[in-house]
Amino acid sequence: MKYAKLGNTDITISRLCLGCMSFGDPASNMHAWTLDADQSEAIIKHALDLGINFFDTANGYSAGTSEEYLGRAIKRNVARDKVVLASKVYFNEGKLSKKAIAREIEGTLKRLGTDYLDLYIIHRFDYDTPIEETMTALDKLVKEGKVRALGASAMMGYQFYNMQLAARDNGLTPFVSMQDHYNPLYREDERELIPICKQIGVSLTPYSPLAAGRAARVEWTTDSLRSRTDKVAHAKYDETEDKDKAIATAIHKIAEEHGASMTQVTLAWHYAKGVTAPIIGATKTKYLDDAVGTFELSLTAQEVAAIDEHYVPHRIMGAILPPSA
Repeated sequence: MKYAKLGNTDITISRLCLGCMSFGDPASNMHAWTLDADQSEAIIKHALDLGINFFDTANGYSAGTSEEYLGRAIKRNVARDKVVLASKVYFNEGKLSKKAIAREIEGTLKRLGTDYLDLYIIHRFDYDTPIEETMTALDKLVKEGKVRALGASAMMGYQFYNMQLAARDNGLTPFVSMQDHYNPLYREDERELIPICKQIGVSLTPYSPLAAGRAARVEWTTDSLRSRTDKVAHAKYDETEDKDKAIATAIHKIAEEHGASMTQVTLAWHYAKGVTAPIIGATKTKYLDDAVGTFELSLTAQEVAAIDEHYVPHRIMGAILPPSA
């Protein structure tokens, strides 16, 4: 495993983050393919054995049961100070208001069974709450010791920059990470958001780095339960299937040349692009083993270009557009 610092903090994270959206009670009606508590713990334990110390969840994943399952597994398998726990706030009553943030952090900490979070991430940009109110509420959590660092997720570049300016101008805690939608099949954030992050030293920790498997296999879909029922993934990728298959084909060709998997080539593409820690979901331990093998591979500039050349502009998927858009 390789490690890096999170932004400009002293927090050391593995360069693979285990995304915990795959864990939780299916009865919560979020996803039909999530793993139960014991199955989740088996994946988390294997991740720990591989050296992964960075885990990402959210208050809204499977009605909070993702946080519960992660917290239970951590408590049973590793010392709290040996892992970096991240969770999110937004898809809840009040979104990013002062009241909502104060309420939601307490629920998250209780479900995780910890008295602090290493990284607290705003899940989206809130058009209904003044930026200063949100940043002040988040800063208060840092000063209280409930949160060590702050991150943001999918939004427009100017929105992220304005929030960073609000933190700077008011002496508040800035964001140190950006969890955006990014992979070889979706690169819209290369226009503004990613350059902004690189300019100000914010770590890139993208979600969906394998494009829900579409950048990790030759087939566009499979007969797995997730492939058949993941409506979010279908909405994100199926609209441009005809054009994006060429990207997957290019990845497959490079994988064959290296004797590597498509997953490894796609993750190596992320590292070549300056990503700190892509967030990978896994419902089987073999997927983690495959991902860790990426560190034995590096892509040339020509290979990255061979993947990139097939890209065409996509409709914004992830960031929430302004109400008037």
